[in-house]
Amino acid sequence: QVQLVESGGGSVRPGGSLRLSCSVSGDLGQHYAIGWFRQAPGEEREGIASMAHSDGTTYYSKSVEGRFFITRDAAKRRVFLLMDDLRLEDPGLYYCATGYNPALRLWEQFYDTWGQGTQVIVSA
Repeated sequence: QVQLVESGGGSVRPGGSLRLSCSVSGDLGQHYAIGWFRQAPGEEREGIASMAHSDGTTYYSKSVEGRFFITRDAAKRRVFLLMDDLRLEDPGLYYCATGYNPALRLWEQFYDTWGQGTQVIVSA
């Protein structure tokens, strides 16, 4: 059974950086993807980045493209979200998730296993 655990959240000032980590236990199938989502209070959960488990192909939402980067370790057991130039609109609870998703879509219905989330705060 696959389990995901996020870490690395915290509080930063606008323009700052954070690196989130998602530890993956269990085996993922060939066409599975790891996705990063976030949810601000009162808002719907938003998919922001995804990576194919097989070959590491990535995909980003327009809201974070060029500022956030998804990477992983060589063992494919930790997936990172490096967040640069954090803005006041970026705070929220950040989740990693996985599911059968060969097209790397950022829609929740393609992900069936979720972590518990890690909090990101951006304030001046």
